[in-house]
Amino acid sequence: MHRLNRIEGQVRGVKGLIERDTYCDDVLIQIASIQSALNGLGKQLLEHHLKSCVVGRIEEGDHEVLDELLITVNKLLK
Repeated sequence: MHRLNRIEGQVRGVKGLIERDTYCDDVLIQIASIQSALNGLGKQLLEHHLKSCVVGRIEEGDHEVLDELLITVNKLLK
């Protein structure tokens, strides 16, 4: 939740920069920072998903979860 709150604050900050007609390069740097924070959050969630949901479903004999996981990873990497 801490990461999400920080990302939300960064997005509000970018909105303020745009409203104040801030130099575009500064806005783009902030957007890159937000993207990096989102990627970090995505990696953290993916790790949790693998260690809990995916492992649990495989242990139950549900191997379709691997196909779902590949689709999710492909979406994350776009």
